[in-house]
Amino acid sequence: MTQTRPAGRGTGSAPYGTRPRPRTNPNQTKPTTYVNVGQMDYTLYLVVIILVCIGVIMVFSASYVTASHRLVFRQDAFFFLRRNGLMAIGGFVVMNLVANVYYGWYRPWSRMLYIVTMVLVLFVVFFGIEAGGGQRWLGIPGTEINFQPSEIAKPAIIFMMAWMVSQYENGLRKWSGFFIFCAVAGAMSVLVIITGFSTGLIVTVTAFGMIFIASPHILRFVMVGVAGVAGFAGIIMFGAGFRAARIEAWLDPFAFHDTVGFQTVQSLYAIASGGLFGQGIGNSRQATFVPEAHNDIIFAIIAEELGLIGAGFIMLLFVIFIWRGIKIALNAPDTFSSMVAIGIVLTIAFQAIINIAVVTNTIPNTGVTLPFISYGGTSLIVSMALAGVLLNISRYSKDRSGAPPT
Repeated sequence: MTQTRPAGRGTGSAPYGTRPRPRTNPNQTKPTTYVNVGQMDYTLYLVVIILVCIGVIMVFSASYVTASHRLVFRQDAFFFLRRNGLMAIGGFVVMNLVANVYYGWYRPWSRMLYIVTMVLVLFVVFFGIEAGGGQRWLGIPGTEINFQPSEIAKPAIIFMMAWMVSQYENGLRKWSGFFIFCAVAGAMSVLVIITGFSTGLIVTVTAFGMIFIASPHILRFVMVGVAGVAGFAGIIMFGAGFRAARIEAWLDPFAFHDTVGFQTVQSLYAIASGGLFGQGIGNSRQATFVPEAHNDIIFAIIAEELGLIGAGFIMLLFVIFIWRGIKIALNAPDTFSSMVAIGIVLTIAFQAIINIAVVTNTIPNTGVTLPFISYGGTSLIVSMALAGVLLNISRYSKDRSGAPPT
């Protein structure tokens, strides 16, 4: 017996049986599309698990020497391993729970998630905890747990954009609707950029990437996009001195090897010493020199310890993730789920590309974690939760026959 569920906008009761009677939405003229409820995409599931396991191993390998010699980490070599392992287990639980929650349940809560996230990011601006040179964290009262609301902004903007596209299918056909979409995306982007430029850039690219994919007027989007890129370029070049310095260090990192170019130079040394097969896990020479070796620059340690083969394998896993995500989006049963899937792929793909490009000095240095691999509790759990949503959408496929499945 095949289970079926209508791909409606809500989470109403789904008919079960061999030949359910089509139900219609009062706002639609055609019967609701029927979808098959099947197994999740286990290829995608396996990719995520492999990436997380590699991340736990590499975070320990990149951090154990530093952690064992610094009082701030209690001279405990397993400091980061314990914390990252617990976060990975928590992320695994969250991913599996989310993968079994019907994606349509999130649709009516999209606006609430967007508003709550905006409020949390505003709290960071005024009451945030400063650490590592940035004010990006909020503390949970009564505990020692801190989290980054800017990470929650990723799913918030994905669900909000998907809800708007599905709710106002013709909204992007008019200039007025187009500007409303851009205003909603821009409001979240600006707030997140205030707390952290790198995460704000990812939120911006995700939001406007979803608008671009949904928009029937490419030229209109390009015109506004060019203006936005010019604005970003102006902020980088003329807004803050340290960002302009990073541009100069990107062009010639060795000229700034003892200041803003230090991290890039050490990363390049690590990659160069890795060779084809690497130095072996735990044998990194640069892990004690590279700042944030277990976090933003972990790909350099991967290249040093696992070589070109290991680094290439990591990139291949991300390519498979993107491929499966795009396939899930194309086969999604409705506009909302398709746009959510596209948004998740854009977020993970762009974040991975930025991280690897920074480490290899392809683009100017900016702090972005490598999804599923870098140390960072909020980032890891949010990434695995997004993967869980994608896995849930993969359980549903269009019934292309035009009739209820038998």
